[in-house]
Amino acid sequence: MSVRQSLLAILDQGPCYGYQLRTEFDRRTGSSWPVNVGQIYTTLDRLERDGLVAQGDTDEHGHVYYEITDAGRTAVREWLRSPVTRVRGTRDELPLKLALAATLPGVDVAAIVEAQRRSSLAGLAMLRDARRADDARTTRGEELARQLVIDAQVFQAEAEVLWLDHLEDRLAQHPPAETALPLVADRPRRGRPPRTVAPTAVSSVLAGRTPIA
Repeated sequence: MSVRQSLLAILDQGPCYGYQLRTEFDRRTGSSWPVNVGQIYTTLDRLERDGLVAQGDTDEHGHVYYEITDAGRTAVREWLRSPVTRVRGTRDELPLKLALAATLPGVDVAAIVEAQRRSSLAGLAMLRDARRADDARTTRGEELARQLVIDAQVFQAEAEVLWLDHLEDRLAQHPPAETALPLVADRPRRGRPPRTVAPTAVSSVLAGRTPIA
């Protein structure tokens, strides 16, 4: 989630001060991405440095209002039009943990998968309950934003359970003896080998007769 671009999109609706931006961000993203006020002001400083926002008026309470610039409006339009590109690879702990566990001798990967399935199903049930509760409300802007986020989380949780079922089937086809990896005893070579000097050259240098070029 780009907090930077989100703040710009909010400022495109009108000038805001820091805490106001935090509140607007929260209500427009379904309260699903906690952002503290310090992060808001740090982001505003960077946006101002980059010429995308500028400080405007200060009210009687000392709140400094930030206004979007023309360059900021252009950046918002480009961000909204551009699709989100998923980064190749993953840093998601679950697939990495299970992939690693499958290569460790003596580890009961099936038990790990089953424990994860129970946890994932419990989380999915909570999300579905939250979605049903939200569906009973009037779909105003704030509630709709929350529902959209919960829908995405439900689909992701459902996909995770399906993936765990798929993983269990794959593991059943490969006994642990086939997947366990021993440690590699060979020392990996990194970089260039150290430069060596012939013994005769070293003796000459120590004797003060031959300089090293």
